[in-house]
Amino acid sequence: CNLQPKDAAKMPESAWKLLFYTLSWSYGIYLLFFTDYPFFYDPPSVFYDWKKGMDVPTDIAIAYLLQCSFYGHSIYATAYMDTWRKDSVVMLLHHVVTLTLIAFSYAFSRDCKGSWRGLPGGRRLCRGKLRWVSCLSRDPCGPLNPPCSLCPGRFWFRLYWFPLKVLYATCYSSLQLVPNIPFYFFFNALLLVLTLMNIYWFLYIVLFVAKVLMGQMQEVNDVREYDVEDSKKT
Repeated sequence: CNLQPKDAAKMPESAWKLLFYTLSWSYGIYLLFFTDYPFFYDPPSVFYDWKKGMDVPTDIAIAYLLQCSFYGHSIYATAYMDTWRKDSVVMLLHHVVTLTLIAFSYAFSRDCKGSWRGLPGGRRLCRGKLRWVSCLSRDPCGPLNPPCSLCPGRFWFRLYWFPLKVLYATCYSSLQLVPNIPFYFFFNALLLVLTLMNIYWFLYIVLFVAKVLMGQMQEVNDVREYDVEDSKKT
């Protein structure tokens, strides 16, 4: 495809994430719109009839397995395989926080059954529908990801729907429906950390768009990458 060497080096990373997020997004579509789960249209429903002893349904357990294995691998891949960027430390923190939410959610479901539904379970499903956004957002300025068209989508999904549907349900509705919901502060603190990260990455996209509009960039470059002087440039 006549890619530059630095873009060719990032191609396996982008292709892998495109493959995984396409499959993950498709499974999220199935869970949200082709099953009886009302999580997307009625997020507080994850707390209806909450009680200890609730089992994790098989289809939800599959979602746990897929996401947990992916983010477990992503911690290693970000540290040792992917191109190191200015936001790589934040990306590592993102993967650790996400993996903690998933793993603890599933573990707590074994001890305090039902908590998976009220907190990160709802997060996984509400975000699962739009996992393709995460794929594009991971490398917002790469050759496969047009940032100008991505900017509104990332804002809508990550900074509007995520707080409106997920944070509202976990921070407010949970206490209204289940006053003594277990691990309330633990899970919500991690979800708020993810929200701050979403704002952080959105600012990168805004910075890129601003530089393009002001004519400060002559070619498409990832503003998160370190400036490396090309000694072979003529």
